[in-house]
Amino acid sequence: DITNNQVQVITLCPTLAGQEVEQLVTFPVEQSIVNLPDVEEIRSISRFGLSVVTVVFKDEVDIYFARQLVNEKLKEAEEQIPEGVGTPELSPVSTGLGEVYQYILHPKKGSEDKYTAMDLRTMQDWIVARQLYGTPGIAEINSFGGLLKQYEVSVNPDRLRAMDVSISEIFSALETNNQNTGGAYIDKKPNAYFIRGVGLVNTLEDVGNIVVKNISGVPILVKDVAEVRFGNAIRYGALTYNGEVDAVGGIVMMLKGENSAKVVERIKEKIPTIQKSLPDDIVIEPYLDRTDLVGRAIDTVEKNLIEGALIVIFVLILFLGNLRAGLIVASAIPLSMLFALGMMRLFGVSANLMSLGAIDFGLIVDGSLIVVEATMHHLGLRKSNKRLTQGEMDEEVFDSARKIRTSAAFGEIIILIVYIPILTLVGIEGKMFTPMAQTVSFAIIGALILSFTYIPMMSALFLSKKPITKKNLSDKMMDFLNKVYQPLLEKAIRLKYVVIGSAVGLFAISLFLFSRMGGEFLPKLGEGDFAMHCILPQGTSLSQSLETSMQASRILKEFDEVKMVVGKTGAGEIPTDPMPPEATDLMVILKPQKEWKEKKSYDELSNEMMEKLESIPGVFFEANQPIQMRFNELMTGIRQDVAVKVFGENLDSLLVYANKVNAIVQTIPGATAPQVERVDGLPQINIDYDRARIANYGLKIQNINDIVSTAFAGK
Repeated sequence: DITNNQVQVITLCPTLAGQEVEQLVTFPVEQSIVNLPDVEEIRSISRFGLSVVTVVFKDEVDIYFARQLVNEKLKEAEEQIPEGVGTPELSPVSTGLGEVYQYILHPKKGSEDKYTAMDLRTMQDWIVARQLYGTPGIAEINSFGGLLKQYEVSVNPDRLRAMDVSISEIFSALETNNQNTGGAYIDKKPNAYFIRGVGLVNTLEDVGNIVVKNISGVPILVKDVAEVRFGNAIRYGALTYNGEVDAVGGIVMMLKGENSAKVVERIKEKIPTIQKSLPDDIVIEPYLDRTDLVGRAIDTVEKNLIEGALIVIFVLILFLGNLRAGLIVASAIPLSMLFALGMMRLFGVSANLMSLGAIDFGLIVDGSLIVVEATMHHLGLRKSNKRLTQGEMDEEVFDSARKIRTSAAFGEIIILIVYIPILTLVGIEGKMFTPMAQTVSFAIIGALILSFTYIPMMSALFLSKKPITKKNLSDKMMDFLNKVYQPLLEKAIRLKYVVIGSAVGLFAISLFLFSRMGGEFLPKLGEGDFAMHCILPQGTSLSQSLETSMQASRILKEFDEVKMVVGKTGAGEIPTDPMPPEATDLMVILKPQKEWKEKKSYDELSNEMMEKLESIPGVFFEANQPIQMRFNELMTGIRQDVAVKVFGENLDSLLVYANKVNAIVQTIPGATAPQVERVDGLPQINIDYDRARIANYGLKIQNINDIVSTAFAGK
């Protein structure tokens, strides 16, 4: 996990436009935390109804201490944020690798019309999520999609005017007529009777029967001026399944520092129990399961390690010409690995693709090979034809190992020195490559210790004590190679200037070719799934985004290699990924590659998908992978591989320069169509107040704002 050490501050302010969010919420939050110690970067996003401020701390700062520092400063920010606008909260203690298990909740075939989006969301919030909470290693369950159920009082303006009732009176009536209380107890021997005043509303009818005011002895009830019903909160995100239905899902976020495989295993243990709590025709179906990727990565490591070990053992036996000697040297491999794993456990280094995948068994057996080969050479120089006793064998092995121990040690130490610069790396590079250097160093240190202790002992015990009288296969092979090599060496010495000139020329050509080659920090890890980023023009409504993304999902589902397509539009309940309504992430879940009917690479399949998606006009698509996309966004604030940031104080000037950068980037070969982040042009309906008329009617701006906010957004 190479995510930087960050704390996110999220503020939901559903009635404010982007300008007010920046001015009234984001700016006070940023100002309050700007002087915190060990902060590397502060960045923010202000969108309609949402403010997200990301504070990046130095890696050595404990995450819980960092959260405590931020939380203390948020008290100052809350005092500067107007009352009722929103309350800043900290995001879950998770990272870019935290989304370990993502699932959807959908009806079985034939039951699609039986449940509404509100029913599914209620099941997600009150059955599935509640039972997943408390699982060790889980930081949060982020619900996505559906309609959040609410008790809704829909006011009729005509009735309000007719009965002379104001909205503030309805608010006051609802607040003061929905509460319980206690009255201590009455002591009546032999019992004590505890007193409860039960005034909470339980049904829609109870809400409708609340008295708003009394005119001449006639009560005016809520139901007289409003319709009481079940409604839903304004949503800023949605989830779709295979481009067919508006679905509901959840994202399980893992606690920072936990083991993803174990956390997902605990989740899977709970899922069958939760499934029994749901109706028979409702299914919990995972679409992104981290254990699949972990399993493939571990299989890759196992395959490479086993194949590497077998190749090394084969070469050892072949060139040593002695089965026992080859097996003695090869036995250092598992023992060195055991030593390395013990040290990894001690120093807290995780076993992953980077740390274990870099181990080279050829380096590990180097010292042991020198000791065994020296012993065999020493035994071959003996003139005696009699069998050695164990004491004589011990003496021979000790004598041969003592002579070459300095050479063997220096060989291993030189290899260790190569990894010292890697251990000094910091930041993302350090997080990625330091475990590799540590693991290889542990293995080599273990091999060095074994070459001076275990290998001589095994050689003395198990190497043949009989004199060597005839040539083996290895000797014959080396004789043949020497016959070929000897004349070539003599010829090279005679033509030394030609050989040196050719070598220098080839080196110069290689430098030229190297300078013309492309480069990247790391090859991409094939996650086995795609994440298609779908962006519509700014200001597109959520319903239009859903319609377009579902069309794209249906196109992608036509590919035989695709198992399912899940679209995430906008932001979830906890907006750790604060996408606007016009943006959608299409999670394209693929079948295992062995089940594909046509042989093609992931890149070829991705290109075919992008060609098909071009049939949808006016939409920008970008192919990525789920984890890679999340990493990019969390660490840099953008999803793409390369970003150009332009700083300044005037938004109009920034937009001009951003468009100039855009024009330059378009001319660069290999770059996809760049996207300029929009800072203006969002369609709005502005209500400009006439202060003279407001004064004539004796009104206040706050009263009018309350009415506007309540009428369109609810309160």
